[in-house]
Amino acid sequence: MTAMYGLIGYPLSHSFSPAYFNNKFATENIEARYDAYAIPSVQDLKTLLKEHPQLKGLNVTIPYKEQVLPLLDETDVAAREIGAVNCIKIEEEKLIGYNADHIGFAESLKPLLQPQHTHALILGTGGAAKAVMYALYQLGVEYKIVSRTGGDMQYADVDEGIMDKYRLIINTTPLGMYPATDAAPEIPYQYLCKEHLLYDLVYNPEETLFLKKGKQQGATIKNGYEMLILQAEASWQIWNTNR
Repeated sequence: MTAMYGLIGYPLSHSFSPAYFNNKFATENIEARYDAYAIPSVQDLKTLLKEHPQLKGLNVTIPYKEQVLPLLDETDVAAREIGAVNCIKIEEEKLIGYNADHIGFAESLKPLLQPQHTHALILGTGGAAKAVMYALYQLGVEYKIVSRTGGDMQYADVDEGIMDKYRLIINTTPLGMYPATDAAPEIPYQYLCKEHLLYDLVYNPEETLFLKKGKQQGATIKNGYEMLILQAEASWQIWNTNR
């Protein structure tokens, strides 16, 4: 029987994972299939599992990374501490939640870190932001959360002094994602310099307005494509490793 894997979220019009995994299966001669399941409610997961009993694992994306938690039988330590799941292993009808986002983010960020990147601003407060917080904590980088509501500060609070101290800035919001490519977080980009590193979890377009504005000021920039690949490979390892 062909093993099945998939992605749950809503909507899923431009998802990376199906093409990535199905290409992987074809090139590595793995007898498996990966499908996208756009479910309007996280509660539809139960029906999905009944309809596809051959499912071995799922990735989870917006808006269900946090909503799916009550439906799981177990979560690993990192997923519990983060409070968000993007990878589910289905093992003997048990749903076990993991977070591979923090692995992908940390591994893609580490080669770019310089001595001045000791303090970070995280833009946004969603499930992806929680994975970033966890990764930065593990890397020993202090951080503040910037959000329109909640967080440590609002966008209007980010001034020249803040920008000078926080040389690593990570966008975890969907601002600038295709097709709304003319949007960017409202930070004072004029205070950026070549000492800054801007990281955008968005990967489509390749260079968001957030990254373009950073590049114009001489900052180092990085999009979320490598993170996606690394978290996908981490998911594959989770699904195929015995506990």
